[in-house]
Formats: sequence, C-alpha cells, structure tokens
Amino acid sequence: MNLIHKITSKRWFSMAGTSRKTRIVGAGAVVLTVAAFGAVATAPVSQDSDANVKLIAQDLALPNLSEQISSMQQAGDSQQFIHEDRVRPGDSLGAMMNRLGVEDQQALAFIRSDKVARAVMQLKTGKRIQAETDENGALISLEATLADASDMPTKTITVTRKGDKFVAAAVPVKLERRVEMRSRTINNSLYSATDSATDGSKMPDGVVGQIIQMFSTNIDFRSDLKRGDHFNVVYETFWQDGEMVKVGKVIAGEFTNRGVTYQSVWYEDPVTRQGGYYTLDGKALKKAFLKSPIEFSRISSGFAMRSHPVTGNWKQHKGVDFAAPNGTPIRASGDGVVDYAGNGVTGYGNLVVLKHWSNYTTAYAHMSRFATNLRKGQRVSQGDVIGYVGSTGWSTGNHLHYEFRVANQARDPMSLGTLAQQPLSTGEMARFKMAATDMRHRFALLSASAAPTAGRLASR
Repeated sequence: MNLIHKITSKRWFSMAGTSRKTRIVGAGAVVLTVAAFGAVATAPVSQDSDANVKLIAQDLALPNLSEQISSMQQAGDSQQFIHEDRVRPGDSLGAMMNRLGVEDQQALAFIRSDKVARAVMQLKTGKRIQAETDENGALISLEATLADASDMPTKTITVTRKGDKFVAAAVPVKLERRVEMRSRTINNSLYSATDSATDGSKMPDGVVGQIIQMFSTNIDFRSDLKRGDHFNVVYETFWQDGEMVKVGKVIAGEFTNRGVTYQSVWYEDPVTRQGGYYTLDGKALKKAFLKSPIEFSRISSGFAMRSHPVTGNWKQHKGVDFAAPNGTPIRASGDGVVDYAGNGVTGYGNLVVLKHWSNYTTAYAHMSRFATNLRKGQRVSQGDVIGYVGSTGWSTGNHLHYEFRVANQARDPMSLGTLAQQPLSTGEMARFKMAATDMRHRFALLSASAAPTAGRLASR
C-alpha cells in the first residue's frame, strides 16, 4: 500500500485543519508499525529446521518509520480539497465562499474587482459552484456556470491561482447530447401517460408538446385519444455535470391511435441545412405555406375588386389584408430566400418579398420595420419573423398586405388549398432513407420491449 500517494492525492473533504493532518500522520505511523510486526509474525515456520526462520528474518528489511513519517508530514502541507455547494436565496459572495471553505481575502477582492470573475456574484439561486482550496482555505480554483434568461447554461466562469495572482476566464458551455427512447400507453390522458412509468421516469413536457404538434394534423388530442393508444418517441436531451439542462428536438415518433399507426422522423439535410418532419417513406408532413403570416389576426380585405381606400379607384386588390396591432410579428409563410427588402415600391411602404421553391413568391407590405439584420439573399425558414405590422406606404391603418404569386401572377392565397412541401431531391432522398432505417430499428426495439418504458438506449 502506498500511503504517501493516498494522502497527497486530491480528495473530496471538508476542511480539517492541522489536527486532521496530525491524525492522518499518526494513523499512518501505527499502520506502518503494525505492518512491520505483522510481516515478521507471519513468516512460515518449519518444524524440521530453524534455518528457514533465521534466513527470512535476515532478508526481510523493515521500513524506516522516521523517513515515512517525515514524508507524510511534508506531503500533508500540499493537500487540496474540493468543495461544492449551491447558491441560496440572498447569498452574498462572502457567504458562498465561507460555505465552500474559502478563507482567502485576496481571492474575494479579485472576484469583486475583475470584470469576468465578478459574474460569479450574479449566479441564480440553485446553481452549483465549486471551489478547490488548500488545507488553510487559500483558493486554488473556482468554477461556476452562468445561465441566460431562460435558465439555459451559456458559459463557464473559472478563477485560477497563478503564483501569487489570480486569472479569470469565460468559455462557452459544452453540453453532452443524449438520444433517449421512450414508450408509453394511454390510460387516461397523454400527460398522465408521460408522467408515470414503472421505472419512475417522467417524460419532459417539452417532448409532449412536440408530439402533439407532430401528429396534430392526423390526431385531435382533445377528443381522439382512446384508452390503450400507444406511442414511441425518440428525442434529444442535453446534460451538464450529470444534470439535464435542456430538452432538444423530437427526432422521431410513432403514434397508434384507434388502431391506426402514424410515423414521423425529423430529417435535416447536411448540405442544404433545411429540415422538417417526414413520413418514413419520405413524404413531408409540413405544409409548404402557412394559412396566415400573422397569429390571431382577422382578414380586413380579401382578394377581390374594391375601391382603393386611399386613391378611391376601383381596382383589383391583389392580396389579402390582415388587420393587427402595430408591431405584431410577421412570419415567413414558407421556407425561402429574401428577394427584396426595402421601401422603393410605390404604395407598398416597407416591403419584403420571399422567393420559394419552384415558381412561388410571397410579398409582405406596409411593415413598420424589418426584422433585425434582414437582407437580400438571406435564407429564412417557415415561421421565422421577417418584420412587424405597421401602416407605411398607402395605408389607412395598421395591417399586413399579403400577396401570393405563382410565376409572378397574383393568386388568392385563401383559395389555393393545402400545398405540399417541396419534395426531397434524389440525393436528399438517399440520405433520408439511411436516417429512416435507423428510426425503424429503434421503433422495433421499443415495440418489442415488454416494459412500459425502454429508457435511454444510446448516447451521442
């Protein structure tokens, strides 16, 4: 047993002080003494000859106790201790450092004065903070993780002793991504099914919301669910230091409702970076265009002949007007590229034109302002905010004038029905099939499992 190594290594202890070191050294001396006598006592004894006993006693070298104790005392001076605690309501820096065993006024002064280090004083209640000290309470290093307004970890702050000074650094948080698989059966409701399981696991609410969104075109979750319905789901979670801090995307789902099974898999093309949910045979579930670029609005003027509210002329209104308060976010109705963003078209005021796949374009007029950094050539995804409702140009009130064009000809967006999303290209389909095959395998494993929950299968 290498006692010196064990005492000089870093360990998880609370501060012990000089008396603790004395006890350790004393105990070590006793152990070494016992070991020495034990070595002699257990030597084999031969009844036939005394020579064997004498030979072993002569060859067995006893340890030098004074040298061992001296080494242990010297090693004791460099012991290091790691302490961890959580921020409490109303905590001050001094209170936190005291619980962490830090008795170092120079370290406290540095944390209070350094631009990077003093971010430690802004930690939210419940967040972890870790300190490494020597046996006298002098700070060796300190580490804490900062979070944003949504409580997501953003960066790790470290304070480290360098000689007789301290340095502070801030680095982006690196989260561990895991892929989890769950299987549930409906007994009462969707949420009760996700809250309970024989293994005690609870499915995050963020996953449940995505399941509802994923299958809402086929299942009315308010009235269609039936006892015995079953679903499997594969989703991402992100972890830091053994704690889950973020729910990611639902990668795939399979829902059997009233005997009919629906399947969906998320696919993001590695080349175009465009993603969406597809059936396992490659058909897009997302519709190509939103019914309305504004949430919770009303149509104030449809696609029809009318008397222009400003000029009074009788002419075709080549779009649909959505009345909404000033500043209401305007969303891209489909995936596309910004073809125009400006106010140089007569009567339209602040105007954005998006070019979509094939020969489809959409136009959004009378904006109060554009989304930050919106520019020509920028790629946008369906639902992205591109501007805000206003009354610029020829307008008598806050509203969005929305046009839908096919081959540069205005069409009534309300009469087009549901357009399918752009199909996958040949190359995209080949890559998609590999992803779909993996999800089929996962669904098969979940379905074959007799347990209500299959738990986490893989980590990536």
